Amino acid sequence: MTRSVDEITGSRRMRRNRRFDWSRRLTRENLVTVDDLIWPIFLIEGENVTEPVGSMPGVERMSVDLAVKAARKAADLGIPALAPFPNIPIAKRDETGAAILNPDGIYCEFIRRAKMEVPEIGLITDVALDPFTSHGHDGILRDGVIVNDETVEHVARAAVIQAQAGSDIISPSEMMDGRIGAIRDALDAAGFQDVAIMSYATKFASAFYGPYREAVSTGGLLKGDKKTYYLDPANTDEAMRECELDIEEGADMLMVKPGMPYLDIVHRVKQTFAMPTFAYQVSGEYSLIMAGVEKGFLDHDRAMMESMLAFKRAGCDGVLTYFAPKVAELLASGWKY
Repeated sequence: MTRSVDEITGSRRMRRNRRFDWSRRLTRENLVTVDDLIWPIFLIEGENVTEPVGSMPGVERMSVDLAVKAARKAADLGIPALAPFPNIPIAKRDETGAAILNPDGIYCEFIRRAKMEVPEIGLITDVALDPFTSHGHDGILRDGVIVNDETVEHVARAAVIQAQAGSDIISPSEMMDGRIGAIRDALDAAGFQDVAIMSYATKFASAFYGPYREAVSTGGLLKGDKKTYYLDPANTDEAMRECELDIEEGADMLMVKPGMPYLDIVHRVKQTFAMPTFAYQVSGEYSLIMAGVEKGFLDHDRAMMESMLAFKRAGCDGVLTYFAPKVAELLASGWKY
């Protein structure tokens, strides 16, 4: 005999809390706010210049003056921080990425001007060498090998130069062994004890970085791949070990990159270490959503906000996302899930 729904559920009716908009809001477990957002932006040389990134609809490279205006926009929207990345001319790149040590280059110029004109915005800067090398790798290439210790010395020097320009958080992404401790020592020795480190603790050798490499013009330069220093996508225990070592060396915050394909890693990192935990919704993730939008397969706002909720549900304290200004604007308009 078939049981009735009353006989099956008894008094347990899960839909009661979903009946009204107000009851859904009262019982919602995770929320996205503007305080969760970090906006990655791309810099180019010149004045009053923008260049579209072809593989990232809606994303542009900006000259420093326009990037500072973007920083003001971000601050006005309530976005806590920016993460700038430079695209410098190929002629200024070399085997060692020496241009990252130039305090007068566009990277440090932007840091100085942004802190001067928009002092309330946080700046999270990277010391990986890939935007500065002629071969597209994150470290120094010697005889076909990315040399660890020489690269660490290089990025530690770059961290001090960026701190001198006004960076608030150094966020090393090159995945060299020992880099966090070396950067912490260098910052402390230079008097920058208050400059924090957000480690790209678990950066995977992912297929989702392609559009970023177009944005910083490294894709066509890359010789070989980055599997000898980025994490194997198959490994979770190794990711936890990387986090543990970075914490021991002095990391203040941890990042998982990419984001949505690695939400299990985000959850495990947060549950294991109870540290401020962030994810980078990388260029390929952004472009996948935008491609679905352009084809009419996805609703832009709903897909964007659902992806943000996924990060929060997994345990993120914040997300680096190219959607940041759109999310902030949508939240300010009174968006409801």
